[in-house]
Order: sequence, then C-alpha cells, then structure tokens
Amino acid sequence: MDDPLLTDDARALVADLTVRSQSVATAESLTGGLLAATLAGVTGASAVLQGGLITYNEDTKIWLAGVAPQVLDAVGPVAAPTARALAVGARQRCAATWGVGLTGVAGPEPHGGHPVGTVFIGLAGPVDTEVVELALSGSRWDIRRAAVDEAITRLRFLVENQ
Repeated sequence: MDDPLLTDDARALVADLTVRSQSVATAESLTGGLLAATLAGVTGASAVLQGGLITYNEDTKIWLAGVAPQVLDAVGPVAAPTARALAVGARQRCAATWGVGLTGVAGPEPHGGHPVGTVFIGLAGPVDTEVVELALSGSRWDIRRAAVDEAITRLRFLVENQ
C-alpha cells in the first residue's frame, strides 16, 4: 500500500535538500508531527530529516523547542512570533539547515481569539527567518493537511531560491 501522506512536493523537497546537502527539522503544534511524517515517508528522507518536535501545548513549546515563556505570555501559542520561535528552535535543537514551525487553530472551535483555520508557519534558514499567516478552511484534517502542504511548498521555494 502506498503512503497516503506522500505528495510530489514532499518528494521534490527531499530531493532538493539532498542535492544541496541540507537538512530540515520541524516543531509542530496543530499538525502534531504530520509534516515530519510526510517527509519521513519519502525514500531517502533519512539523509535530510534531522528530527521533529511535537509541541502541542505551551510547556513543550518552552522546554522542547526553546520558545521563550515571554513570547507565549505576550502573544500566546497561536501567533507569528511563536511560529518564528518554533522554527528557530527546531533548527537549533536538531542542528538542521532549515527549521519549520507550525502553530494554529485546526478547530472545531476558535482558540485565543483566533478563528478556526488560522495558521502560522515559521521558516528558519541559514540566512533569515520568515513567517507566513494562512486563513484555511475545512475540517480539522483539511486544515492540518493544507498547513503541511503549504509548509512544504514554501520551504521548497526558499531552498531553491536561497
């Protein structure tokens, strides 16, 4: 049976990282490891996937990914600075070229004043860190899957254009 998480973009990202001798690590909240699992499904991913941190609650964001408590106190878990800190933390703690941080609200209820479908993706690389905000819709699965797909697409763009 084929891996249901595999996408052509995931395969292409692993290939792009491989030819550049680069690596990636993730710190995932709303996606709960789905990005790392998607990448791990690609043959040859062990050459580029350094690791994945599941940081579903605030405590693990702090002690596992290194998010400063002050960031969470100031903006909460669903925010651009949190996604940035998750990406930087994944990159540093897993000694990867690239770090990806995902946080947001998959639903079914709003959280912390953020509507369902609010997603922040942090992308930390060798030169810079950026954050993308998305407004997604659909079921919890649809939102989580779309967040992963967008993270892969955005990271692939950065890897190819650095």
